Amino acid sequence: MIGMDIFGSDAFSGIELTGALEKVPYVPGFLGTLNIFEARPVRTVSIAIEQRDRTLTIIPVTPRAAPPSPVAKDYGKIRDFRTVRIAQQDTLYASEIQNYRAYGDLSELAQVQDEVLARMTTLRRNASLTLEHMRLGAVQGILYDSDGTTVLRNWFTEFGITQPAEVDFDLDNGTPASGALRIKVNAIVRAVQRAASGTWIDGRSYVMGLCGDTFFDQLAAHTEIRSTYLNQQEASQLRGPVGMPYQSLQFGGINFVNYRGTDDGTTISVGATKCKFFPVDAPGAFILALSPGESFEWVNTPGKEIYALQVPDRDRNQWVSLEVYSYPLPIATRPEMLQSARNT
Repeated sequence: MIGMDIFGSDAFSGIELTGALEKVPYVPGFLGTLNIFEARPVRTVSIAIEQRDRTLTIIPVTPRAAPPSPVAKDYGKIRDFRTVRIAQQDTLYASEIQNYRAYGDLSELAQVQDEVLARMTTLRRNASLTLEHMRLGAVQGILYDSDGTTVLRNWFTEFGITQPAEVDFDLDNGTPASGALRIKVNAIVRAVQRAASGTWIDGRSYVMGLCGDTFFDQLAAHTEIRSTYLNQQEASQLRGPVGMPYQSLQFGGINFVNYRGTDDGTTISVGATKCKFFPVDAPGAFILALSPGESFEWVNTPGKEIYALQVPDRDRNQWVSLEVYSYPLPIATRPEMLQSARNT
């Protein structure tokens, strides 16, 4: 019979549990797979962001031997932003493992480790879902708490930027004007590039649009979209993945993706009739700050994405609390690049 003192072994230390969770394979959200957030592990509970309004000027002509025109000084503004804290726990009671018996090649310790890791994996997945929720907020410029209404950070107001107006794509128009959709798409791409302030790299960076279901379906069925494929070698793609649910299509320099959030359509979602535009492969456009954990072994160390530990019941020795923590802050450093649209 297994005793609760098994949790006093090194196998269940905070460092070992955290290391184990870092190795656990999990299914990340779509935004996590894009790798657009530059990880910035910090040793403090906040991160400093310097904002510079760099501008280019045409140099005036001056006579020979005259002093050159001075460059206008661009003193940056430094802002400190505190990372947020997410935490969740599950309780493993003594009664749940009291009948464990060693069998095969598994030791009692290994069996308990498997049970702990299974529960920790569930907590890890919840933390990953939360981080996807925060990333989705960041690419839209506003971070919300789990309720979807409480604002954690509004990067437009934090940086003194007026949020760009939502563009009406007029997708439900049965007889759209020729080229009207391309004009709207071009305007989005230009707006993103002009607001890039050095983060856009020609030939590498591009615009992605996360589409809700209705927006994507109407876009894929749009006459202007279909005409770009018909009578071309790519026409066969209309019978394949192009325009299919949770797939993508290319048009006008934008990669439109039918974003799949949570199945309830609300917990993580861009909205059925909406599309959110942001840059991809634009270095520095998005940052994920990570602060260190709260326990002594992590003080003043570079932050990790996830921390795990177990807290035993020291009074009655009846349970162990399994806990995961994360101290992130997804930052949109150029919120003026973030555009949005609706189907009509």
